[in-house]
Amino acid sequence: MDFVRNSMAVLRREWKSYFESPVAYVFLAFYLVLIGVFTFILNGFYEMGQANLRPFFFWHPWVYLLLVPAVSMRLWSEERRSGTIELLLTLPVTMTQAVLGKFIAAWLFLGLALALTCPIVLTTVFWLSGDVDGGAIIGGYVGSFLLAGTYLAVGMATSAMTRNQVISFVVSVGMCLVLAMIGFPPFTSMMVKWAPGWAIEVVAAFSVMPHYDTLQRGVLDLRDIGYFVSVIVAMLVGTRLILENKR
Repeated sequence: MDFVRNSMAVLRREWKSYFESPVAYVFLAFYLVLIGVFTFILNGFYEMGQANLRPFFFWHPWVYLLLVPAVSMRLWSEERRSGTIELLLTLPVTMTQAVLGKFIAAWLFLGLALALTCPIVLTTVFWLSGDVDGGAIIGGYVGSFLLAGTYLAVGMATSAMTRNQVISFVVSVGMCLVLAMIGFPPFTSMMVKWAPGWAIEVVAAFSVMPHYDTLQRGVLDLRDIGYFVSVIVAMLVGTRLILENKR
């Protein structure tokens, strides 16, 4: 019970900090505008005349590539820069509880941003056609939420490495880009010229893209969900080890 109580205390502290400044509201507005522009203008959603959300979910890995590191870069870098990390660690919480509390608060914040797209997108789809694939919509949102959590866990680890938020942001973007690109068709097509098929499959298996695409089609495969959960857990363990080492 103490583990849950202390983790929740950190979660509430972190969640409250998001909305004590206008940064959270600017982020939410920017996210909604950006995803709307990509979906409805660049992708020509209305011109396609199809009642599905594939054009909407297609852009999420690339939008998150910039926005999620912007959220994660402050999680530990700001604590270390301002010196509040010493205050946090003097509280009766373990490092594991602090890492989990901050991660879950940030993940819920990203989940809130994703949830705010539901009324706009679903209303548009049902307006175009009442006959929609509910499984694909649910799978897409589950995949998007897990993808955001994966990028966030990577960004949290980079934030623990340095007190400079800019460095944390750049390194996080680079690592998330690698996770996305190693399974992206243009990249795997280049590998065909010099790598055997089994090597390409192994490399692509570490990418977020194949797993995200499967969920986006509405197939809730435990292997894909397990992949995202495994990466998140590995990154959180890495974050804890980095912080313990610096401590």
